[in-house]
Amino acid sequence: MTAFESSAFFLSIKIGMLSTCFILIPGIIIGWILAKKNFFGKILLDSFIHLPLVIPPIGIGYILLIILGKNSYLGNFLYENFNISLSFSWIGAALACSIMSFPLMVRPIRVLMEAQDKKIDDAARSLGASEFRIFLTITLPLAYPGILAGLVLAFARSIGEFGATIAFVGNIPGETQTLPLALWTLIETSNNQNEIIRLGLISIFLSILALLIATSVEKKFLDRLKNDKK
Repeated sequence: MTAFESSAFFLSIKIGMLSTCFILIPGIIIGWILAKKNFFGKILLDSFIHLPLVIPPIGIGYILLIILGKNSYLGNFLYENFNISLSFSWIGAALACSIMSFPLMVRPIRVLMEAQDKKIDDAARSLGASEFRIFLTITLPLAYPGILAGLVLAFARSIGEFGATIAFVGNIPGETQTLPLALWTLIETSNNQNEIIRLGLISIFLSILALLIATSVEKKFLDRLKNDKK
């Protein structure tokens, strides 16, 4: 790979990993709430979580820019007091990617938790186990393939994000220029079709590999659950 391609590749990996770390714990908690709890407004919460899947990514990026840009109250507060600038920075890119990929983190976790046998939870409660202990010792271990699948899917979505990142953090080489942004730059400026094709294939390979891993893990565990119930 060229220096240009390497920079975009490793920056995409770094941003993808950080974005999945951002949403791991919130994704597990929200997945558990949606799978195990019934409450007023559950449908609204579910719909709100899935909004990034239907709102144009550029719209999400623009909202983030308004809320967290240096000219906003919150963005200015973070910069003046903590020297944190989220707009036009790679950390801001990770934040934008985490928002866009959050529904893909929650979904497989929720599915795996809903597939668990409720009789196990009921038996634990009858023995005096608290909800927190049931979550830590039963729900969470049984849902680990869903968590892994969610991580991989969120990572794949993050490395492929374009609209939200370019609107919120721009296209800065070495700072926010991920693989999709680098590919867009080449399409706009380069006459070398081989460069464009090579970078496109790298992006596709990473995404397909992540999706294959996620699908394989989820299918394997669901098959095991079905066999255990027989």
